[in-house]
Amino acid sequence: MTAALHSNVANPTTPVPSRCGDWALYEYPVVTSTNLVAVNLPAWSAVRADTQTNGRGRFQRNWVSDRDGLWLSAVVPISQDKIERRALPLAAGLAICDVLHELGISPRLRWPNDVLVKDRKLAGLLIDQFVLHLAVVGIGLNVRNRPEALDPALAHQTARLSDLMPRPPELSVLTNLILRQLGQILTELKNDGPPAVLLRVNKLWGSPRSVELDLDGQLCRGLFTGVDPQGRLALSDAAGQLSFYDAHEVRHLTET
Repeated sequence: MTAALHSNVANPTTPVPSRCGDWALYEYPVVTSTNLVAVNLPAWSAVRADTQTNGRGRFQRNWVSDRDGLWLSAVVPISQDKIERRALPLAAGLAICDVLHELGISPRLRWPNDVLVKDRKLAGLLIDQFVLHLAVVGIGLNVRNRPEALDPALAHQTARLSDLMPRPPELSVLTNLILRQLGQILTELKNDGPPAVLLRVNKLWGSPRSVELDLDGQLCRGLFTGVDPQGRLALSDAAGQLSFYDAHEVRHLTET
């Protein structure tokens, strides 16, 4: 989970929210970042925008947020339990994968916050905590947008729903599906505990993969084998010895 400070960028006028199941949904034509707009909202509020001018990934990496993609942030309560907090980003990824499976798509996760189809990135997540007891789950999902048109470096790196199915759902339908499933997974996380949810998450990584971890400048290589019952990345070395890492220790994971 990442922590961020409140931005001084002015937010647009707050619209009247609509109901989206148990969620209060605020929708905007354009914002700097849906996560930043969600700063002062209560739990079970969500923000969707047609575009973001300052979309972000982990460690403030840029996220292209052009029209016809789904840019959504959901405000959720968080436990003080360390393992539940560590499991939150993985549970959010599970919720997105569940929705994609409903649509007939077979995604996989790339630790800690990417959703891929084969080796192309379809969706990403960013978890921010601005206030005590609440987290903002930021979700970016490529639908009909063309991020490579704005950033040519993304050519052949991304996937879109429109490339994977003949008629992707409208953004309003996708918003409803994702918020519904996110709420359900968070209920499971609370009631059944992190190990039950993480067991499901571990089925979404695909086969074990050789990876390189950037531990803030120190490189470490091994076989990624999933996450342990505490939500930590499990890395196996050539001798089969396991090491475990929290998300904040790993600046970047590269599949090799």
